[in-house]
Amino acid sequence: MTSIGGAEMVDWNLAVATATRFVRPGPDVSRDEARAVVTELRRHALASEEHVRSFTRMIPDGTAARDTPVLIVDRPGWVRANVAGFRELLKPLLDKMQERRAGTPGGAVLGAVGGKVTGVELGMLLSFLASRVLGQYETFAPASRDLPAGDPAQPGGEGGGRLLLVAPNIVHVERELDVDPHDFRLWVCLHEETHRTQFTGVPWLKDHLEGEIQAFLAETDVDPMTVLERFREAAQSLAGARPEGEAEEGGGRSIVELVQTPAQREILGRLTAVMSLLEGHADYVMDGVGPDVVPSVSEIREKFQQRRARGASRLDQALRKLLGLDAKLRQYRDGERFVRAVVDEVGMDGFNRVWTSPNTLPTKAEIAKPADWVARVHRKAES
Repeated sequence: MTSIGGAEMVDWNLAVATATRFVRPGPDVSRDEARAVVTELRRHALASEEHVRSFTRMIPDGTAARDTPVLIVDRPGWVRANVAGFRELLKPLLDKMQERRAGTPGGAVLGAVGGKVTGVELGMLLSFLASRVLGQYETFAPASRDLPAGDPAQPGGEGGGRLLLVAPNIVHVERELDVDPHDFRLWVCLHEETHRTQFTGVPWLKDHLEGEIQAFLAETDVDPMTVLERFREAAQSLAGARPEGEAEEGGGRSIVELVQTPAQREILGRLTAVMSLLEGHADYVMDGVGPDVVPSVSEIREKFQQRRARGASRLDQALRKLLGLDAKLRQYRDGERFVRAVVDEVGMDGFNRVWTSPNTLPTKAEIAKPADWVARVHRKAES
């Protein structure tokens, strides 16, 4: 990454160290129990591949398994993996901010201080998130010795990436919900395997999504100190250092909303639609496969939905708003409704036309009105 006087916009190593230091400890498990959880998650991840393929019909029978590794990680492992992904994905934006800072008086000094500050604050945010994520398919993950990833150049590795399952978080939630742990672990694996199937079964999807994200970042025109201040607000919220009620000032804007231009709003609308589709499809599949392989799927879904609906503390709610996590929850709900409505209308094979090309992806408006997507993609094709 471009640097001034050896200082980067973000001290990534400090971000990892900070997050690792402040992340909450996982649930108490014995060494034997931990080994058993890891073994079972690996087995469920492997079984989920066939279940998801059969249900979605996105990948033809007989196609070789994809070379995308499954990594069972703890909370610090999730942090390291995501910092690597952030560093890769955000490089164009940070280089642009670095260039702007180079022309300001004292830019080198600002770089040395700002990189450390941002590293600490990013680490604080990641420590908050690391205890909440159950699993994740890392689409843009760079491979490293400790964190292997699929090779997009190899047969079966079209999407690259890697599948992460955060074992302590899965154990924590299954205990909190008081559900069958074996069923719950398989249920989580079904969701994450659906994401892997989406990206490895649709060759153009990764490049399309990356292009949209990079276009969004290229349109960003914001002073570096403004972004640093937004991170600072988030970190102060996490530490409980902000005055009561301050979190709602300014409309409670998220970090993403802060950097939007008119062009970005258009791109963000398309990205929101795609992410709603991907998340909703994963939720639909995990529940659709569930009755055949997860006996207690109805109980799990009901308790999981109640957990979401209960919300959290005021601090947690402020952070969710600031980080845009409320929008993430809406994507699950709205996307699942879209998928269910389309499958009910035209069947699974009819729904799978959504993966034909970027032009057949639903718009943000069509996510809310599935019949409009059916009319555009199906009736237009049949006329």
